[in-house]
Amino acid sequence: MNAGRLLVIDDEAGLRHTLSLILREEGYEVVTAEDGEAGLRMAAADPPDLVLCDIRMPRLDGLGFLERFSEAGGTALVIMMSAYGTLDTAVEAMRRGAYDYISKPFNADEVILTIRKAQERENLRREVHRLRKKVQERAGFAEVVGRSSAMREVMDLTGRVAPYPSTVLITGESGTGKEAIARAIHNLSPRRDLAFVAVNCGAIPENLLESELFGHEKGAFTGADRAREGLVEEANGGTLFLDEIGELPLTLQVKLLRVLQERRIRRVGGPAERPIDVRVVTATARDLEDEVRGGRFREDLFFRINVVHIPIPPLRARAEDIPLLAEHFLRRHAEWLGMEVPALSPTLLTALLRYSWPGNVRELENVLERTMILSGGSPETEHLPPHVREGTLPFSLAGDDGDLSVKRRLPALERELIMRALAQTEGNRTRAADVLELSVRALSYKIRDYGLE
Repeated sequence: MNAGRLLVIDDEAGLRHTLSLILREEGYEVVTAEDGEAGLRMAAADPPDLVLCDIRMPRLDGLGFLERFSEAGGTALVIMMSAYGTLDTAVEAMRRGAYDYISKPFNADEVILTIRKAQERENLRREVHRLRKKVQERAGFAEVVGRSSAMREVMDLTGRVAPYPSTVLITGESGTGKEAIARAIHNLSPRRDLAFVAVNCGAIPENLLESELFGHEKGAFTGADRAREGLVEEANGGTLFLDEIGELPLTLQVKLLRVLQERRIRRVGGPAERPIDVRVVTATARDLEDEVRGGRFREDLFFRINVVHIPIPPLRARAEDIPLLAEHFLRRHAEWLGMEVPALSPTLLTALLRYSWPGNVRELENVLERTMILSGGSPETEHLPPHVREGTLPFSLAGDDGDLSVKRRLPALERELIMRALAQTEGNRTRAADVLELSVRALSYKIRDYGLE
């Protein structure tokens, strides 16, 4: 059994031969080089697990090899071999990154013991790295609950993209947990200890959005009595999460595109641009390709933010996650409300599984909080809202023709909800937007799209 690949570098042919015999008897694969230059070429061609390197050699000595091996990205541990009179040099080599040294002349036992100690240290380092990565992943996904194959795919993609600075587009229906995935990307990235700044592009009035995002200088407009950094600057070094990116006005889409391309921003009223280092993650419930076709979203910005796309499935498409989510929310609300954590009864779970959850994970969380309050901490089916208990939607669709296609029926569902909200608020769009949990701008777009003006 091969115990690892060792590279022996020494200008003495006899020593190279002796070490080869000793190490091969112990199960190692051994390759040799006569000086540092040859050793670098061999290490680049087939990276070793460990290097035994002499200090004094012609052309390129041990210290020179150590420096260039490290610069080339070599990761193998290096053990220096030092003859009498070169002990100080061996210590210097360790200061520069060598793992250990052995003094010539040495016997076979010394060599084997030193190599095994080095390998044990490397194995321990790898195990610590593996465990640390596992702990970070658990912490990173603390807000993401799911064990369905669909959610495992989402978490796998999230984990793979997180270490890199590329932009990410997260899509999914309202309430599916897009911000939780954005936070996981941040928490699993090298930026985890710096700022995570979340911005809902539909929640800030359009006339204030530029100043909120990019900041302003004193006197830039009426009321600007002092300079103020924007949310992009606040996220500098960390992650900027732009939720509902589809609601960003076209004028600001141009400015955002410049930030992504040039990595620089200009405050409102500012004389000069400022460098910025921020990782941008975006999310939307809209079909951005359709928005591009309709001229409401810039195609170049769409391509720029869509480097990696993470689609989150609706809750109805991953019903196997409902038990886990329900237990998670019952535990969270019990802690927050100061109650004992209740057991999830079979009858309650059956009712939760029967309902289609058009509001997705957010609706499930809100319903379970309600049941905890109404039940005094012992939720049962009777404490559910009637439409959830009966497995129906809280309203009916006029002209129901038996078509069960979610894709075809959702627009009609959304249109009816908007009509009811406008009727309930006597046409007041601001109040209707509050009822619908939409921004006023988003509601205006939908009113126009559905011909309700």
